[in-house]
Amino acid sequence: MKAKEIIIIGAGLAGSEAAWQAARAGVKVTLYEMRPKKTSPAHQTEGFAELVCSNSFRSDDYERNAVGLLHEEMRRCNSLIMQCADQTKLPAGGALAVDRDIFSAKVTSALTTEPNITVIREEFCNLGEKSKNQDILFIIATGPLTSQALSDEIAQLTGADKLAFFDAIAPIIYTETIDFSKAWRQSRYDKVGPSGDGKDYINCPLNKNQYFDFVTAIKNGEKTEFKEWEKNTPYFEGCLPIEVMAERNENTLRFGPLKPVGLTDPNDPDRRPYAVVQLRQDNQEGTLYNMVGFQTKLKYGAQTEIFRTIPGLENAEFARLGGIHRNTFIQSPVLLDHKLRLKTRKNIFFAGQITGCEGYAESAAVGLAVGRFAAQDTLNTHMEHYPDRETALGSLLHHITQGDTEKNHFQPMNINFGLFPARNFSPAPGKRKVGKQERAMEYSKAALSKIHAFADFLPVVA
Repeated sequence: MKAKEIIIIGAGLAGSEAAWQAARAGVKVTLYEMRPKKTSPAHQTEGFAELVCSNSFRSDDYERNAVGLLHEEMRRCNSLIMQCADQTKLPAGGALAVDRDIFSAKVTSALTTEPNITVIREEFCNLGEKSKNQDILFIIATGPLTSQALSDEIAQLTGADKLAFFDAIAPIIYTETIDFSKAWRQSRYDKVGPSGDGKDYINCPLNKNQYFDFVTAIKNGEKTEFKEWEKNTPYFEGCLPIEVMAERNENTLRFGPLKPVGLTDPNDPDRRPYAVVQLRQDNQEGTLYNMVGFQTKLKYGAQTEIFRTIPGLENAEFARLGGIHRNTFIQSPVLLDHKLRLKTRKNIFFAGQITGCEGYAESAAVGLAVGRFAAQDTLNTHMEHYPDRETALGSLLHHITQGDTEKNHFQPMNINFGLFPARNFSPAPGKRKVGKQERAMEYSKAALSKIHAFADFLPVVA
């Protein structure tokens, strides 16, 4: 049977990973990316897999954290995104943070030099008409900022209203403008990361009065006004702007991104700070640091004024201020089958955040799976290979395709052990119950023993 062509729309994390997986299996891929001819409100470069928000893929501890487990599963599936992340990682304690520019450059280079991939730098149009050709498989990986024209076409194909939420961007500060007579370097609980010294973060302490003045300023600061079509759009709970958290409760920030636990101020070692603002390295040179958890919709002037009240940041200069943009995703449990194909048109796949996953690793992982599914269909293999339900990847796909089908209940989700199938755990001898870390390690052990069946089924060309 004649091999089908694969067309991938969008060269973000999901589209890049999908293209790599299919191409490395020997399938011819055409990858469309509209930048730089047409850009989005959040993108700043023309590079593939540009990280528009944080530079962190979150925890890389696969024995204790679900996203770390997802990282490890992806590595075992020959993930391009993980390869490039590992090659460009920065000090971040137990997290996998990268130099965003070098990371994107490596992904772009790998894909543009891959013989089985043809890159076309223009917006893809007329999906509805072109997808009638059953000899072509389409992967829509346009992400949360899908162009209006393609969004309209997707709406016509699916026959369902799009869902949407807002995603916010944290500011980035020039390291040399931070006052280290007040700030200090330390990872929470001195956890050792790539730097090897347990000092991967910069910490800025606030006392009780400073903290509550800060919260008041955030509440009163001038905010971005939404356009009419953006109003009444919900936020993603895992990426709330700081002002939204501050409005919920005056202590929400102190028990969230500003929690002071696991840190000791060398200027006052006998007293724990009331709250701590953390900054994480953002580039390889260490000249830029981003404000951890400081996604915001405050206007630029308000950001500069308020953030400079933080001890150590009085003279901070910002390489980038925070911002906010609208994300979109489809009702995947209603619209997609188990391989993320449109139920009404099986030659159209969806991948990445548009499916209702949230997070860099999750988006890339869904792209990895869909790239493999499409390659499998293209190669006309007779056996179906699917990640086991007990793996992180299998659990994530299960959420996307089998999640709550009520219109307003299906929400974007980060990978977490709550998505895994329920298991019975036996406590260790002498213990009454199984602890959280023991449960995580058991989940991870089972997942890694089962990911190879999915990882190994596709041939990899030399």
